Amino acid sequence: MLEALISALALPASCRVEQRVPKKMLIENGTPTAADKRLLSDAIEEIQWIAALKPNTVGVAEYRDNEREYLEVAVLRITARHAPEDGGLSTAKKPLNTTRMAELVHRAVPYPVLLLLAAPQGLFLSLAHKRWAQNEAGKVVLDGAPATVDLALDLTAGHPFAQALALNRQPQASLLALYQGWMDCLTALQASQYTGTFTADETPAQAATRRAALHRCQELDLRIASLRNTATKEKQMARLVALNLEINGLMAERHHVASCL
Repeated sequence: MLEALISALALPASCRVEQRVPKKMLIENGTPTAADKRLLSDAIEEIQWIAALKPNTVGVAEYRDNEREYLEVAVLRITARHAPEDGGLSTAKKPLNTTRMAELVHRAVPYPVLLLLAAPQGLFLSLAHKRWAQNEAGKVVLDGAPATVDLALDLTAGHPFAQALALNRQPQASLLALYQGWMDCLTALQASQYTGTFTADETPAQAATRRAALHRCQELDLRIASLRNTATKEKQMARLVALNLEINGLMAERHHVASCL
């Protein structure tokens, strides 16, 4: 499935790098804690630099403004394994924290990254925008939380998501626009978990509306789950009725918001 995902990107030979990257390069850059360094050291099997998307390799212009510059987009593939419990002192295994690993990779690489993470529990695709740090000249930081999605689907060449990922189907105005195109593909995939059907966005405005609706749906899901958990422990009938009324109201709002996906 990993090779199918790489093929779906339809990257031209002009941008392919196919170079192995020492994991110490990630460990030494942007890893704030000993636990994070241990996670990268213990859990990463291999890092492969698949491609470097630059104006001279894909024919898409760089992007610069006061907040950010996108001179290059890196495509990385990481093969990971289970991390040992207790920092390697135990033989027991625990599920890999793919969300944290993806964030650490994005923090360590100075360019925006399209990350393909093959972990024991599945295949993940992760992207994160970058911007200039406000208080440190020349330093690049994440612009919001990374979008990391579990690709729990049969990624055949004919799958709409696979077709939508192709490089030549992304916006070509700049590397920022191209990268946002891939971000919008992830949003559309997440939206399909609510709608049951994957449909790519046709315009930036449609993509922005979908992002806002998806974010609100996710917020509502968390709130509903919390209220349901509270309701299972509630012993006062009046309070239980109030909780159920609130849940029903949020469910109605969720149904309405999901219609925008």
